[in-house]
Amino acid sequence: MEIERHVVDSITVISLAGDLDGRFAATVQEQLLTSLPADERILLDLTKVPFVSSAGLRTMLLIYRQAQVVNSTVALVGPSPELRSVLSATGFLGFFVVADTVAEGVKELSKTELKRSGVT
Repeated sequence: MEIERHVVDSITVISLAGDLDGRFAATVQEQLLTSLPADERILLDLTKVPFVSSAGLRTMLLIYRQAQVVNSTVALVGPSPELRSVLSATGFLGFFVVADTVAEGVKELSKTELKRSGVT
């Protein structure tokens, strides 16, 4: 599993490459949860993630929850049709803005407002 970070139009893009399964879920959690930026818009790029196991789904849920704690918003980019179906069936799809491309995700996240000091 490879993890890369960069910024596009003040949005943090975290790109994952490889299977998000039991072998790598803990590594992804450790690297992302401890350094998730506060008060930010975050794009989780899954275009190079061919498979997500239940451990990977749990990781995505933990990322969402931690983002809520630090007042950040998370969007998903490029989940496979199978992953979209699983996210929909589990109710996780409602937690995230979902986009097909990074450019589309940046555009969608740019429309969102972050809660600052309890005010939207």
